[in-house]
Amino acid sequence: MRIEKHPILEFRRNKKITFTFNGEKIEGYEGETIAAALHAAGVKVLGKSLFMHRPRGFYCAIGNCSSCLMEVNGVANVKTCVTDLEEGMVIETQEGKGEIV
Repeated sequence: MRIEKHPILEFRRNKKITFTFNGEKIEGYEGETIAAALHAAGVKVLGKSLFMHRPRGFYCAIGNCSSCLMEVNGVANVKTCVTDLEEGMVIETQEGKGEIV
């Protein structure tokens, strides 16, 4: 399900592009955020809480929480809800303070 409207964010969808998530090729749109593209592709769990390891998903969409932290192109702790998707990005889930799952 692709998010069409948000009270704060503006979605700028341009051309269709591909990226890799945990080794799997996924399609998204240039100009949308990584978390929005993953949500549209059916990915509901973006990470896990530090201590209890409970699943965390697409929550605030404005960069205030830490539910969407992932490793992007080898850089840990990227807030994917405010980071625009780019062609060929490599995105990995992470556990804890930046260890790759």
